[in-house]
Amino acid sequence: MDNSLFNKAKQYLVGGVNSPVRSFRAVGGSPVFIKQGKGSNLYDEQGGKYIDFCLSWGALILGHAYPEVVKKIVETVKKGTSFGAATKIETELAAIISEAVPSIALLRMTSSGTEAVMGAIRLARAFTKKDKILKFEGAYHGHSDSLLVKPGSGAATLGIPDSQGIPEDFTRNTIVVPFNHPESIEKAVLEYKDSLAAVIVEPVQANCGVIPPQDNFLSFLRDITSRNKILLIFDEVITGFRLTYGGAQKMYGITPDLTCLGKIIGGGMPVGAFGGRREVMELLAPLGSVYQAGTLSGNPVAVTAGITTLNILKETDPYDSLKAKTASFCNKVKFLAQKHSIKIKLNTVSSMFSIFFTDNPVVDYKSASLTDQKEFAAFFHGLIKKGVYFSPSAFETNFISTVHSQDDINETLNAIDDIFSFFSSA
Repeated sequence: MDNSLFNKAKQYLVGGVNSPVRSFRAVGGSPVFIKQGKGSNLYDEQGGKYIDFCLSWGALILGHAYPEVVKKIVETVKKGTSFGAATKIETELAAIISEAVPSIALLRMTSSGTEAVMGAIRLARAFTKKDKILKFEGAYHGHSDSLLVKPGSGAATLGIPDSQGIPEDFTRNTIVVPFNHPESIEKAVLEYKDSLAAVIVEPVQANCGVIPPQDNFLSFLRDITSRNKILLIFDEVITGFRLTYGGAQKMYGITPDLTCLGKIIGGGMPVGAFGGRREVMELLAPLGSVYQAGTLSGNPVAVTAGITTLNILKETDPYDSLKAKTASFCNKVKFLAQKHSIKIKLNTVSSMFSIFFTDNPVVDYKSASLTDQKEFAAFFHGLIKKGVYFSPSAFETNFISTVHSQDDINETLNAIDDIFSFFSSA
């Protein structure tokens, strides 16, 4: 692979990238520099073609450069790229989201998922008049200071900063417990309920690989938070409009107090949003005293891409097809692993999946961390050589889009078959 682009990038960009995982640090080697995306494919600067299962980390449920989305974006760009003023289409997107996600009575647009989570947590603290929040090991809710917290080693651990530059004072109000462990949450709530403002959860963990909630886990969270006057925040930046039209809360039948969204609601453009109960959201300025703002919030180009994408999803309702396509693909990968005596665990929810090189069940961050990262790195680079692009980390999620064809699936399975065969003979 030609490293000249990466070497030049490192002269001007920190580590040669604008987001750490793009550096391929977790899998080794130099990153692929992408020139174009079309449909289910990526094309690099050297002319290489890849079937893409990363899909801008899940944002592109319709694939790359979906014609109708591109058409609407171009029409909007001709009218202007940013106004810093109210627009009609902001209301249109908000109405679409609110209709699809009934727990959202009011919402506020942002430019990223990180900003959305920051706003939701600030609101929760203001509404409850309490300071602490509880999160789960392995969950990533953006890079705000109070949420960059190391996983706890015990049942309930006060947060220790996971990044230099964050004072411990910023994370001392963050409690960390294992995912899918009700008893740990019960202990934490018993100890901290008088100071606990919110529990924030990815309803399906997707930043340490796909980890589904166990039976009744989300309803348990809803019950224990309601009983103790703690707000429940669903971080659906990844799962929102990915699992079904309306997100994980619709699929699992849970109503959170606040919801954070991103990715798909921007149709591939930078976007975020948070919303929820009216009495909570009305604390936000200009109605209330909780301040939040953003120059590019509700950007017309991003809003247009989001409206177009969500309308297509509502009209076409591709979710059953996506789920079936993903389940079929994952079952065949499991068969190939058995055929070649490769130890894997493959977790999947709807059109999301992760391959863990381990023979242990993967139900939380601790069990996910047992995956063989060296084996995953070899698997990843084997796929790259065969023209398949997975998310470049053993602890990230992969996605299937509406435009992945059966030929794409078959070509990927053939590549995996070859790689597993090599592994078993090495």
